[in-house]
Amino acid sequence: MQMKKIKKIGKRVMAVTLCIVLLVAISACVYLQHPKFGKAPSGERLERIRQSPNFKDDKFQNITPTPTFAEGHTFWNEVRKSLFNDYPDRTPHDTIPSVKTDLVNLPMDSNVLVWFGHSSCFIQVDGKRILIDPVFSSNASPVPGSVKAFEGTNTYSVSDLPAIDYLLISHDHYDHLDYETVLALKNKTKKVICGLGVGSHFERWGYRAEQIIEKDWHEKVEPDSTFAIHTEPARHKSGRGLKQNNTLWLSFVIKSSHTRIYISGDSGYDTHFAEIGKKFGPIDIAIMEDGQYDSAWHHVHLLPEETWKAAKDVKAKRLLPVHHSKFVLARHPWYEPMEKVTALTNDDTMHLLTPVIGEVINLNDSGQNFRSWWKDLR
Repeated sequence: MQMKKIKKIGKRVMAVTLCIVLLVAISACVYLQHPKFGKAPSGERLERIRQSPNFKDDKFQNITPTPTFAEGHTFWNEVRKSLFNDYPDRTPHDTIPSVKTDLVNLPMDSNVLVWFGHSSCFIQVDGKRILIDPVFSSNASPVPGSVKAFEGTNTYSVSDLPAIDYLLISHDHYDHLDYETVLALKNKTKKVICGLGVGSHFERWGYRAEQIIEKDWHEKVEPDSTFAIHTEPARHKSGRGLKQNNTLWLSFVIKSSHTRIYISGDSGYDTHFAEIGKKFGPIDIAIMEDGQYDSAWHHVHLLPEETWKAAKDVKAKRLLPVHHSKFVLARHPWYEPMEKVTALTNDDTMHLLTPVIGEVINLNDSGQNFRSWWKDLR
């Protein structure tokens, strides 16, 4: 009698467990239909993707084979470390400093660069206004409230921006392609330049087909004889939903009559940096990823010493490290990226730029200096 009762209770527990699992699965499927997840490429867009030399085995590939985890690291071991190990100072103890620059009324003949935290930047050069990977919402994840921006890093919003000639999107991860931000930018943006397949997200979000320019590696957008935006390789991954690497990740080179700017996007270290240096160098300013790294996944994110090395490879005169000081996406102390890359500046062949959020970098002033602002928050 007792055994029958135990079996009955066991069946009820199993039934309840299955119901919960089914409910979670249904809820996840429903949530994945939210517009923020974008839309997978299809139709003519998918056919074009299949013609790319970088698309093989039903997904985009890096130049060099790129496992998610470096040798000696496994998914479950990384999960265990994240859950049970202590990683101090991942968030600042005080407000991140910033300055508010009037971007709308900048003289059109001024050539400037402004960093907004993480990888978001505004560039005005040769009378053209360019916005890179803007994230002005307070979250870098599809799950509300899960990856919050540091206090003080949301000084700017879309309303602070002038009309944008070119919106550059390096890849479609949430900390670079922010649904709320690009939705607000729709009527302020003339053209979007992104990797193959990424335009599918923009079309779902209401952008017109004529606004979207999708490019493969080694292509360019050249509106006139004195200005061009080149789309070059990076070593990374992509994907907003369950399917990964169905859209292409990019780096960019902006060539104008005044300057050459390199934008690394997210990338692990590889041969493409030296190739870009040969093809486009010297680079006046390199905007390079430096932050949210780990030795476990350094194939797809630069470690600080690799940031410096990659900037040397592209023959950069000045280096602006980005991808730091706004979100916690890795386990290192929040200030470590700047500390480490600053420690590497032991020669005068490349100048390090360390502005606070919103501070103007003058593209015409190669000797401009900035303070080590993060030291005040240690």
